[in-house]
Amino acid sequence: MAELQSSPRAAGVARRAHVPALDGMRGVAVLGVLLFHAGLLPGGFLGVDLFFTLSGYLITALLLREVERTGTLSLVSFWGRRIRRLLPALVTVLVTVALVVWTIAPDDLVRTTLSDGPWVQANLVNWHLLAESASYWDRFGGGRVFEHLWSIAVEEQFYLLWPVLVLVLAGRGGRFERRVAVVASGVAVASLVLMVLLVDPADPTRVYTGTDTRAFSLLLGALVATRPVREALLRAVGRSIGAVVALIAACLAVTWALADGVDSVWLFTGGLFAHSLCAALLIGLTAHAPATFLAHGLACRPLRWFGEISYSLYLWHWPVFVLLGAAQGWVRTSGAFTASIVLAAASKYLVEDPVRFRATWAHGRTGVVVFVLVMAGLALLWVLLPVPAPPAIDLTKLG
Repeated sequence: MAELQSSPRAAGVARRAHVPALDGMRGVAVLGVLLFHAGLLPGGFLGVDLFFTLSGYLITALLLREVERTGTLSLVSFWGRRIRRLLPALVTVLVTVALVVWTIAPDDLVRTTLSDGPWVQANLVNWHLLAESASYWDRFGGGRVFEHLWSIAVEEQFYLLWPVLVLVLAGRGGRFERRVAVVASGVAVASLVLMVLLVDPADPTRVYTGTDTRAFSLLLGALVATRPVREALLRAVGRSIGAVVALIAACLAVTWALADGVDSVWLFTGGLFAHSLCAALLIGLTAHAPATFLAHGLACRPLRWFGEISYSLYLWHWPVFVLLGAAQGWVRTSGAFTASIVLAAASKYLVEDPVRFRATWAHGRTGVVVFVLVMAGLALLWVLLPVPAPPAIDLTKLG
């Protein structure tokens, strides 16, 4: 098995195959985030980092396959697939949560929801929250229902810019995957340098949620998806691939156990980069050696199912946690977990999959018209929902 996986031809074949273990990794990532937000796993926020690295790997592998097959990239087709994959569930969550919050929530929560909504729609909510000086580590107390979508914004910005850069590199002919690897590694290192230079140890929110300082997580995944890096990695581990995979997984598990957000300054001076690099190596090796013990464990059906619903589960869980008070005892925590999973499954099977796989109207010119109408309708929602008046201040009590 080691010799087979180490050959260039086998590596190319592996990149084309669906790897169930990577679905399981998504399941681990989303469960880690849920446990973190419920106050049960302090290092579970690193599940977002694992999501980023997986996205960088999978999207880049898809882009490289298209260039290998056709000699170029269709940006319109790529972005169309991303819209059909991501927008239906996101719009469903935004509309449902906004209306529920407007109907039953306190005025403060209504105001932040209507303020954040347009920025979520524009895929810029991470920068909006930074502009408002909203601390990531302090703000998870129920003040905002869309704050977790900062990570979706970072990914969407990556999906917008990275394919353009890959297309430019592919258009120059020759060994374009080598150029992709060089650019990915160079920008990843620059992103790390920015994080180290800009970090505020008292509140690292700026470097944790900024696109520029988190790009390395996505780009390290992209790096491992390129042929030169993939082949070098497989040659380096040789017959020891199973042991190497187990060792990397153990290092990641220890990091999740030790990390504690704002109190772990080491994360923002190289720790997150090291975590992303380990995640990228684990993803690359698992994709090309699906017979290891760890890969079999990750490919178990429950983890794979959580991976399959991970996008919707991530979208739904935080609004549910806020509205149900998930951190206020085991009963509410269990109820919030159950409600989040049920909503995510419904979203997956009733919204995501039908639009993605069966809706012919979501393609071509009709798809463009529908997209424009949906975006316009969503924008109107933020305008038409009345914003509660700010609380009155009794000036007679001042001074």
